[in-house]
Amino acid sequence: MKIFYLAPLLILFFSCTEKKTVPDKKEFKVTVQEIVVEEFQTIIDSSNVTGAILIYDLEENKYYSNDYQRAKKGNLPASTFKITNSIIALETGIVENDSTLFKWNGENRRLKAWEQDLMFIDAFRLSCVPCYQEIARKIGVKKMTEYLDKLAYRNMKVDTTNIDLFWLEGASRINQFQQIDFLKRFYTSELPISERTEKIMKRMLINEENDTYKLSGKTGWSISDEKNNGWFVGYLECHNKIYFFATNIEPKEQFDMDRFPLIRKYVTNKAFEQIKIIK
Repeated sequence: MKIFYLAPLLILFFSCTEKKTVPDKKEFKVTVQEIVVEEFQTIIDSSNVTGAILIYDLEENKYYSNDYQRAKKGNLPASTFKITNSIIALETGIVENDSTLFKWNGENRRLKAWEQDLMFIDAFRLSCVPCYQEIARKIGVKKMTEYLDKLAYRNMKVDTTNIDLFWLEGASRINQFQQIDFLKRFYTSELPISERTEKIMKRMLINEENDTYKLSGKTGWSISDEKNNGWFVGYLECHNKIYFFATNIEPKEQFDMDRFPLIRKYVTNKAFEQIKIIK
């Protein structure tokens, strides 16, 4: 593991009015460390996938990754967008709470787990695409666009032809840094949403909780131009610290696709073990 470079960001605070001279500018340096962890690449290579793992230590203002260039590459958000879709559903009243029931109409669905009545929290955790397509249609293009702008969730291409698909196919894109930025603003209560919505979502996002840490997150999987792309994004609360993460991977040839749903979480957990956050 080695330090790649320090990227100072200059934040200039100044004020002025039409008839006043600009006062002396005060310069503040915010040091962001980007650390290349070569072992992350070993984890990815040994899992027979390509991709990048990006972890952000909020307290230390420090990133860890094997490939910063790839982490800046946009991909379809896939089911990671269910985080944002859920927030908008709760804020607009389309969904009342995490116990709101989605009735199954008896139609065949891609996964057997979706072929049942599901509470909102279960639809989220089972990543029920038909449930969230229903939510998106009810939200509608106008409200969806307004909230995406309000939440600063950029680069989504939404119109009347794709309102229930824009996160799964088409030109919508988000990169790993943007995923972490959104999650950070959500976790630190910087999003313009109600405290009630925030509490419900934080409860829904929990994947695993034990005496050592609490892991919260959402997976995603899209297929574009016959290429599979997988996400795992979220945050880890451990030892009174918070770490945000965004993993994006693609399978190599002859990869066993039955392993793909689990491999996204596996490489992420291994990365946290490698930098000694968890054991």
